[in-house]
Amino acid sequence: MAIQIKTLDQLKLMRKAGLVVGETLILIREAIKEGVTTNDLNEIAVKNLAANKAKPNFLNYHGYPAVICASVNDEIVHGIPNDRPIKNGDIVSIDFGAIIEGWHGDSAFSAICGTADPEDQKLLDVCEESMWQGIAAGKVGAKLTDISYAIEQYTNSQGTYGILREYGGHGIGTEMHQEPHVLNFGPAGMGPELKAGMALAIEPMITRGTHKTRVLDDEWTVVSQDGSRGAHFEQSFALLPDGKPFVLTAIDGGSEKLSRLGIEISALLS
Repeated sequence: MAIQIKTLDQLKLMRKAGLVVGETLILIREAIKEGVTTNDLNEIAVKNLAANKAKPNFLNYHGYPAVICASVNDEIVHGIPNDRPIKNGDIVSIDFGAIIEGWHGDSAFSAICGTADPEDQKLLDVCEESMWQGIAAGKVGAKLTDISYAIEQYTNSQGTYGILREYGGHGIGTEMHQEPHVLNFGPAGMGPELKAGMALAIEPMITRGTHKTRVLDDEWTVVSQDGSRGAHFEQSFALLPDGKPFVLTAIDGGSEKLSRLGIEISALLS
């Protein structure tokens, strides 16, 4: 299947969806406190979608039963919200998407409730920064796996972490998951050339242990085989007609994080 190339007007609609996602995740992050449940967090997303006249893209996706994915501690991705209270020190990973006029946004973050174990905090910091390193490598004229290589190299430079093998980023547009699949590891210089009009969701997933995972009996929740805690970050970004990137799901378009890496974002969606 060919990689979808978007026009500037289509990317503007994706930005609308991306802002709903970004704003909702801010609300959820602020609500993560001891005693709150992930069902409570799901309800925040439900209400903000309705307030913005947006549709969820996770609900009923291959039968998925909720609007957000909520994964705690050794649950790395695809956790189903429930009534279990969040505890002090828990790592809570939230993945969420929205649709505006048929165009998708998709983003994720991990946060620690209350007092953070320093090694858990480093896990999150490494995972998030590896995502930005990957986005920075996603330049017009680069190859797809230049992103994969940047994520892996940064992660490995920071310590011993398990980079998930079975799951990765993806193209995004008129569907939540499109070609190409974006690995979070591997050699640079391979895969399709990156072109203006492409939109990709970059989402590293790492653990404090090995990369090996298993899926629970609910057929969704992905946990680490060794019980180690995990982190998950994701942003959807696009390459604009001027050749510059723009992070569709970041409130500031990715300006702050990418400027540190010497990358100027496009002004076409500002």
